[in-house]
Amino acid sequence: MAGNYLIVHKKILPDYLEKVIEARELLMSHEAATVTEAVRSVGISRNTFYKYRNYVFRMQEGKDDRKASISVNLRDRAGSLSCVIHCLSSVNASIITISQSVPVSGKAAVVFTINATAMTTSVEALLDMLKELPDVSSVHLNSMD
Repeated sequence: MAGNYLIVHKKILPDYLEKVIEARELLMSHEAATVTEAVRSVGISRNTFYKYRNYVFRMQEGKDDRKASISVNLRDRAGSLSCVIHCLSSVNASIITISQSVPVSGKAAVVFTINATAMTTSVEALLDMLKELPDVSSVHLNSMD
């Protein structure tokens, strides 16, 4: 999956990609209360925001740690969360937070925030590992810092 990423200078990219990042930052900092408000203030459409929001990020330099937010949908079975935690631990991912919803229709949504600094593999490889777990129905990288 590492082959899916490129580092390019923003000068060659369309302006709206940086505006997507700006809109996401407005939402995260609570300067904008809604997506509509955020996209209006940066001058892009909601469609553009939703299409690219999970694919463009600022490159962070000089950071001591890298954090990632990962959403996982689990089947509601005993031990399924434990398997995910064991997988994260096996690659040296340090779990910062876990937020789990009440299971609905046999599935529970879980969001992990991890410190990926000391990981022995890439975040992309970790996502692939999580997708292979028997009780995991979907995995999504929400953000990276």
